[in-house]
Amino acid sequence: MVKKRKNLSDNERQAIYEALLLRSFIGMRNIIHTDEKWFNTTKKAKRFYMLPEEEDPLRTIHNKNSIPKCMLLCAVCPPRYNAEGQCYFDGKLGIWPFVRQEPAQRGSKYRDKGTPITKPINVTRDVSRSYLITKVLLAIVAKWPIEARGETIWIQQDNARTHIEPNDEVFCQAVRQTGLDIRIFNQPANSPDLNVLDLGFFASLQSKTFLTSSKNMNDLIQNVQKEFSNYDESKIRNVFLTLQGCMIEVMKKGGGNGYKIPHMNKEALEAAGMLPNSLSIDRELYHAVLQQLYAA
Repeated sequence: MVKKRKNLSDNERQAIYEALLLRSFIGMRNIIHTDEKWFNTTKKAKRFYMLPEEEDPLRTIHNKNSIPKCMLLCAVCPPRYNAEGQCYFDGKLGIWPFVRQEPAQRGSKYRDKGTPITKPINVTRDVSRSYLITKVLLAIVAKWPIEARGETIWIQQDNARTHIEPNDEVFCQAVRQTGLDIRIFNQPANSPDLNVLDLGFFASLQSKTFLTSSKNMNDLIQNVQKEFSNYDESKIRNVFLTLQGCMIEVMKKGGGNGYKIPHMNKEALEAAGMLPNSLSIDRELYHAVLQQLYAA
């Protein structure tokens, strides 16, 4: 656990100021990260600390290998702050389940026949396109800051086979109807650490969901969306800084993934009022990467 400090030493402050004079990353404020994830109602194995007189907790699932789960699509981008440091856009565009409603084929003691029940759907390219248009685009139109509607908005996705191509005509036509400049690009192949959702956001959100009680798929979806809505936007800002740190490590490795995720004591820097909006890289590393790209 990182311990917070109120003040940094003069040497630490000087090092930060010198770093800011070097090459810096763009703010990434107009880049939206999207991805899908399976969320489970509970873990296969859970650890409890109990008193000797307490009874073992009761688990109601029939089999640990058939735990109810649901896939959800998530879209986030860096939050925005005003001059006073107050957040006016939290960067949480939304999280949506891949489910459908259909009537129950048989009755039981829990529900009557014909009662609508929630079931997962298979994610195909058509389904992915539909969710981008009806969920993500509508969320951007509804939530994107007014002063930033003239800039190009990028949607980053991975290279999954179910994802649409960046020049998908149906998607492009839907974008034109919004009046915004929204484009799709794919992240580099074999690079899960270059997506903030895989880098730490999904794991954190799933851990928070495990703290709630989800008896069925409807409870699971409700709990995930509730935890998403209550998620601290400062943690989203921090994971985008971690993303930039991973990019620096990728540069040092010449484009490889054989590196450890860096840690920069963001909590301590924030407590001292020294947390940067974006990271900087060494000038020599910057030019070395450019030469490598030109030679490729």
